[in-house]
Amino acid sequence: MLILPAIDLMDGQVVRLEQGRADRKTVYHTDPAAMALQWQEQGAGCLHLVDLDGAFHGKLKNLGAVRAITSALRIPCELGGGLRTMDALEQVFAAGVARAIIGSKACESLDFIRQAVQAFGGDRIAVGIDAKDGKVAIKGWVELSSWDALDLAREVASLGVRTVIYTDISTDGMLAGPNLAAQQAMRTAIPGTQLIASGGVGTLDDIRSLHAINGLYGVIVGKALYDGKIDLPSCLSITR
Repeated sequence: MLILPAIDLMDGQVVRLEQGRADRKTVYHTDPAAMALQWQEQGAGCLHLVDLDGAFHGKLKNLGAVRAITSALRIPCELGGGLRTMDALEQVFAAGVARAIIGSKACESLDFIRQAVQAFGGDRIAVGIDAKDGKVAIKGWVELSSWDALDLAREVASLGVRTVIYTDISTDGMLAGPNLAAQQAMRTAIPGTQLIASGGVGTLDDIRSLHAINGLYGVIVGKALYDGKIDLPSCLSITR
């Protein structure tokens, strides 16, 4: 199981939002590339990047910071936030991103997902499913769609998407533990697809509990690392 440190970008800085709310922002670093290098040096095998400005406004806003990160690293990065056109996907791949994460657009157009998989391959396209009470939230989590999270996951998996990133919004940034039942249900719903869990990790026991979910591909960890609740080498020792 991979441990993916999160780098959430807003105004070119590394931040964390509590439950995705822009009015609950903490700035952790003003140099995203330097932060990324720290995670690489501590043993990370992949980083999870989010353009939060892009998520809120619907188009890429932190591409310069993304380029700085990918050019500084030896390890791959995935990126989500504002990827709602084919041109945006081309831009992030040109910027050195290994895997693009499509969120809101997946709810609006499964045909777009089909086109993206055909153009770039299922291994390079992930779908981010962020859910509240089982329903998918979109546009930076400010709106709820009519999609059931499990149903959307099954649909995109059938189109060739190889990776789904599932975030439980109620636990994100709260350090109160992941929604294990929701992650297990998602793992069961898409058995042939890589699942990356996100939201709620606050302790090493949370990492152990997620690691116990059979076949879970990865876990994104953000606030707990930045606040020093846990450290990356200890997380990695659990998953080896």
